[in-house]
Amino acid sequence: MIFPMVGIFLTTLLVACKNDKTPSNESKTDTTTKLGTTYSLDVTNSKIEWKGYKVFKSENTSHFGTINFKNGELTVKDNQLESGNFVADVTSLQNEDIKDDAQQKAKLEGHLKSGDFFEVEKFPTASFSITKVEKNPTNTDYNSVLEGNLTIKGVTKSVKFNANVSVENDEVTIATEPTDIKREDFGVKFQIPIANGLIKNEVNIQILVKAKK
Repeated sequence: MIFPMVGIFLTTLLVACKNDKTPSNESKTDTTTKLGTTYSLDVTNSKIEWKGYKVFKSENTSHFGTINFKNGELTVKDNQLESGNFVADVTSLQNEDIKDDAQQKAKLEGHLKSGDFFEVEKFPTASFSITKVEKNPTNTDYNSVLEGNLTIKGVTKSVKFNANVSVENDEVTIATEPTDIKREDFGVKFQIPIANGLIKNEVNIQILVKAKK
């Protein structure tokens, strides 16, 4: 049995070495404007929900939680979302699935905030800036497509989210479809030993925001 394990280890090592490159910024040009009515983000009722997975473990051993927003604003023009910018407070990262075990919860949160993952002392915030807003004609569950520049650990990548966008009663709400992003694209490359289950490259995130005039 030792040889298959050695093979898995070497494969993992080779993949890690291959991917050990400094991520480059790949942002999109902003086609939105600031013309319109400005709405301020309601940080109390807005959040990012995240979920991480292990390759060799069941979903029952995956972890999920939240990250709060620090600030943000949206622009609405002709009763339609025109643009938006959000800043997330990565130091607020919390785990939700093991909240009944304070010791393990604190250990996991500390690890995720460390240099192994999000390095919050150096990169305390992340951001998302909407660069394009389109109607979604093919998805009945989400009425819009939001394209934007996501920045994590100083690395910016263009991403797209299907989203439900609502503008009514002096309030804007946005709920994106849970979407996978590749953590290694943003320089988050830590892998734990095989005995504990390798961490998948994909992290699932959902953006839930409310903004008011």
